[in-house]
Amino acid sequence: MDRLSPRRQGDLGELSAMEWLGSQGYGVCFPIGHSPDYDLIADDGEALLRVQVKTATGYRKGRWEVALCTRGGNRSWNGLVKRFSSTRCDLLFVLVGDGRRWSMPSEVVEAGTRLVLGGPKYAEFEVERGRPLPTN
Repeated sequence: MDRLSPRRQGDLGELSAMEWLGSQGYGVCFPIGHSPDYDLIADDGEALLRVQVKTATGYRKGRWEVALCTRGGNRSWNGLVKRFSSTRCDLLFVLVGDGRRWSMPSEVVEAGTRLVLGGPKYAEFEVERGRPLPTN
């Protein structure tokens, strides 16, 4: 298998989020067209939640380093970095290389460009492990 492309890695993150959200009783749907602020919509029957999904394979000093900012993609980057903001989504879902996952309300995220997971800070938002990301 070839190296995992960023697009494929993101797709696997969205699939993991859909699986977990579905197991929690949410209906899940995609926005029509591209949304720069969220990847999925989760419906609990009473409210709709905008879900931003992130994935990470960077592991350093016993922690997972998750990029929260976007840089517009390889071909379209105009030099502007879009920082994470809790006003643009309601829930942040993260899948990391070994399959660990977090689902957290966006307002608890105290970062704009990079998040470090695997320590005590966001431990209460870790959910059951999913499938690991392919390594090659």
